[in-house]
Amino acid sequence: MRDLLLQCSGVAAIAVALIHGVLGERKIFANASNITIEPRGLRTLLRLVWQAGTVAWIGGGVLLLAAPWMASEPARHWIVITMAAVFGFGAVANAWAKRGRHFGWVALSAVVALAVAGY
Repeated sequence: MRDLLLQCSGVAAIAVALIHGVLGERKIFANASNITIEPRGLRTLLRLVWQAGTVAWIGGGVLLLAAPWMASEPARHWIVITMAAVFGFGAVANAWAKRGRHFGWVALSAVVALAVAGY
């Protein structure tokens, strides 16, 4: 059961990351096209930094998904601790910045809860 919970947290992390990436491109950057950001390369940098978070969350999800197959209890421990901290910080930051009126903190908290339950 522990392994299944940990794998579910990995799948949820990947889903949250993909939603983050797609919604960022469709809702934020599509609407920001009329905003002047100088120098021009800064707009590209902002988009890439946004997507770097997406890629990092996918990587964390893959680690959570793969942790049950690792023959190392310390590896499982540190993967769960690290990813719980990363997704937990994201959940707290999202809830605080949006005053709880955004579904992101709930999705990120679900990843943390599943990972800790699978620990």
